[in-house]
Amino acid sequence: QVQVAESGGGSVQAGDSLRLSCVGSDRTFNTGAMGWFRQAPGKEREFVVVVSRNGDYTYWQDSVKGRFTISRDNAKNTVYLQMNSLKPEDTAVYYCAVDIHRAIGADTSPRSYDFWGQGTQVTVSS
Repeated sequence: QVQVAESGGGSVQAGDSLRLSCVGSDRTFNTGAMGWFRQAPGKEREFVVVVSRNGDYTYWQDSVKGRFTISRDNAKNTVYLQMNSLKPEDTAVYYCAVDIHRAIGADTSPRSYDFWGQGTQVTVSS
């Protein structure tokens, strides 16, 4: 079973930046598409972005498009989410997940992802 761990969350002011990291425990992590999701208090988990196995295809949620970027370093079993121009509405627990059955796609459903991290809190104050 692949272990996945997020890090890099924190408390920032609106307009600031954060970089989240997601590390997989072994190379199985690199076989599939990787997704980032987030969940705010009292809300359902929502899709943020998915990146293909090779890192050459991404699909974004509209509200973060142009502010967030994603990159993938398979040599390090790591995916990065760079978040710029953060807004209070970005406040949530951020999760990464791997879909080992799919190398590429635009699947926004959490049910499609096989392994999840524990999440990292991002808090943006105005």
